[in-house]
Amino acid sequence: MGFKFKKFSLAAGVLSATLLLATACSNETASDNSGSKDGKVVVDIFNGKVEIADQLKALTDAYTKEHPDVSFNIESVGGGADGSAALKAKFASNKAPDIFGNGGYQEALTWKDKFEDLSDQPWVKDAYESALVPMTIDGKVYGQPVNLEGYGFAYNKELFTKAGITELPTTFTELEAAAEKLKAAGITPFSIGYGEWWVLANHGLNVPFAYQDDADAFIKGLNDGTSKIEGNEYFNKYFDLLDVTLKYGNKNPLTTDYNTQVTLFATGEAAMIQQGNWIQPMLDKLNPNLEVGFIPMPLSDDKEQSDKLMVDVPTNWVVHNGAPDADKEAALDFLNWMVTSDTAKTMLVKDFKYVPAFKTIEASADDIGPLGAELQKYSQEGKTYTWQFMKYPDGAGQEFGASLQAYVGKESTREETMKALDETWNKLKK
Repeated sequence: MGFKFKKFSLAAGVLSATLLLATACSNETASDNSGSKDGKVVVDIFNGKVEIADQLKALTDAYTKEHPDVSFNIESVGGGADGSAALKAKFASNKAPDIFGNGGYQEALTWKDKFEDLSDQPWVKDAYESALVPMTIDGKVYGQPVNLEGYGFAYNKELFTKAGITELPTTFTELEAAAEKLKAAGITPFSIGYGEWWVLANHGLNVPFAYQDDADAFIKGLNDGTSKIEGNEYFNKYFDLLDVTLKYGNKNPLTTDYNTQVTLFATGEAAMIQQGNWIQPMLDKLNPNLEVGFIPMPLSDDKEQSDKLMVDVPTNWVVHNGAPDADKEAALDFLNWMVTSDTAKTMLVKDFKYVPAFKTIEASADDIGPLGAELQKYSQEGKTYTWQFMKYPDGAGQEFGASLQAYVGKESTREETMKALDETWNKLKK
């Protein structure tokens, strides 16, 4: 596919913290911990990506058809819910899932003692090498990359045409001018769902992190006290971008949740939405004929710098090392089947609309939808930034979200908010 991976790889949120595609599911009870029911092995999957709940059920049904001695118990938590907290609660109550999701990097280090080592699994050699980076610790692979995902502003082509926008905006000034044109044509420019902390804290705040000359060096600086968010040029510019979405967005952004945000966009009530290719199945369901594409979330007027999408591996499937042997064996086999069998590979691209993280899975624009195809195009052209929010200190995302929501609600100034972001990092860094 010609994907160019940087540090971690290309596309995916699915929601991630968004998305946190944290996936997994719980074992029936801790005490019996047998993982079997009616003579069958029951594999518990905790899925932090609510938008693929139906597709995941269909996928496990297809596996069960070929392996009648295995059944699945899937729990999907995400969207407006805190998937990470729900997963922690599962482990705390001895109802740990057999398979769940992990975002990698900092999150992988946090959960490492729960992971089965997957280095010897047959699928490892088929993955894009850089797609394995987020879950590789001390040379061992602990997670299977779910897919590649990416985001920016998805836009409604028909509404852009209606407003007379003939050239797609790829710089900050062009985006602001496009928003003004849409407003003048009686169209709400942005559907903004700032009731969801991750839309602001993970996907939004990722942009200024990604724009740094060296994101890893900047993050290292935050950890050792030589960098600051307050006063940083790109964080300041992110607030400029945020202000544009607020000026030209729907009313009541703090009470607009994920489903409402996507529905506003899908039904043509707004022309742009800050989300990723993971919304494609929902768009297809709500408005199958909607013509959509991606434009960047630009912080500058330097086109070479601004005309990029945020693309990476959103989450990874992991296997709980404490699961009963029968569950573990079935879980490992299912993960391998998912990326090697013709049945599953077809479902991943056609039904999940996933941009594959494996060289051995092919996907056409017809399969993955217009948003996925656009991501693929940007990725193949090397016009991508990677996801830095997976490198936040544990728990920082939610606090960042609360600080940014206070800004959106006019409870704090830009300067106060940036100070609060620095304070959160300093408090939670290891």
